[in-house]
Amino acid sequence: MAWDRNQMAARAAQELQDGWYVNLGIGIPTLVSNYIPEGIEVTLQSENGMLGMGPFPIEGEEDADLINAGKQTITELPQTAYFDSAQSFAMIRGGKIAMAILGAMEVAENGDLANWMIPGKLVKGMGGAMDLVAGVGRVVVVMDHANKHGQSKVLKECTLPLTGQKVVDRIITNYGVLDVVEGGLKIVEVADGVTEDELRAATEATIVN
Repeated sequence: MAWDRNQMAARAAQELQDGWYVNLGIGIPTLVSNYIPEGIEVTLQSENGMLGMGPFPIEGEEDADLINAGKQTITELPQTAYFDSAQSFAMIRGGKIAMAILGAMEVAENGDLANWMIPGKLVKGMGGAMDLVAGVGRVVVVMDHANKHGQSKVLKECTLPLTGQKVVDRIITNYGVLDVVEGGLKIVEVADGVTEDELRAATEATIVN
């Protein structure tokens, strides 16, 4: 037992605070928009030029012109604003975005993040991730705890090219929630059906008490 993608997204949505402007990355983070807690008003930013993203559209009601940074169709809200990429990244670089919820390939115990490329694989570019991790107030990573080979993605040191150094604040995986603290990672919460011992065993990074 562990959290599935939707449960991970719902847990990440608990990180949202009223009045925040938040950027959702590609992958599991895009699902967070479906789980915004009642009574919490947040404005979701997509770095391709949209402020105020709604949830995913109902099947058959998609608008091909309305897409997020991951090229998925989304919905707009009455207060949605549109702008060019220069304005979008001015918001990010200017510290106007309170939090980014991003996917990752690897995270290190010191908060290093690798989420943009695997050497030898064709990539389109880093996208907005480099600017996001440098410019937002808080970075939360949502990802599977292990790769498809069963190896931990929560490491002592990243092996893939870095997106940012010492930028991650909290890691949410299918096994639980970990915070980056002095000396390593601290367990905040374990997923349903997962024991603390199982979480520790699945983690290469140092876990501090």
